Amino acid sequence: MTSKDARSHMARALSEAEAAQARGEVPIGAVIVSADGRILASTGNRTRELNDPTAHAEILVIRAACAELSDERLVGCSLYVTLEPCPMCAAAISFARIKRLYYAASDPKGGGVEQGARIFSQPTCHHVPEIYPGIGETEAGALLKDFFAARRA
Repeated sequence: MTSKDARSHMARALSEAEAAQARGEVPIGAVIVSADGRILASTGNRTRELNDPTAHAEILVIRAACAELSDERLVGCSLYVTLEPCPMCAAAISFARIKRLYYAASDPKGGGVEQGARIFSQPTCHHVPEIYPGIGETEAGALLKDFFAARRA
């Protein structure tokens, strides 16, 4: 995987985040890419639309990619997401056996990877992906800041 490919996949995740924002959702997007570079699934948050607190972009994209592959595991796959996954999503990433996690912005308040619960550091964690933070951080951070600033106004 080249850094150009990683930036391209994160750009797709950012597009999904923008689409989520247009639906009134918190602007978080995610993309899952197979080991051979094929995009298996991409989506954004849908918690409000589906009235489902688990409908985070990461959970939805994992479900879609598993359905695409007809497998409960995503071995060899990479996940690109615009915000550091929360503890729930980090656990799902581990259970899905995703090989690489790329995320744009850190989440000091609700993150579960390098902030907060640090799911992958727990002795009960079954699988730890390779983690690559910071790709597209500026763009994703600005999208989130603008979204929440508008909601507070």
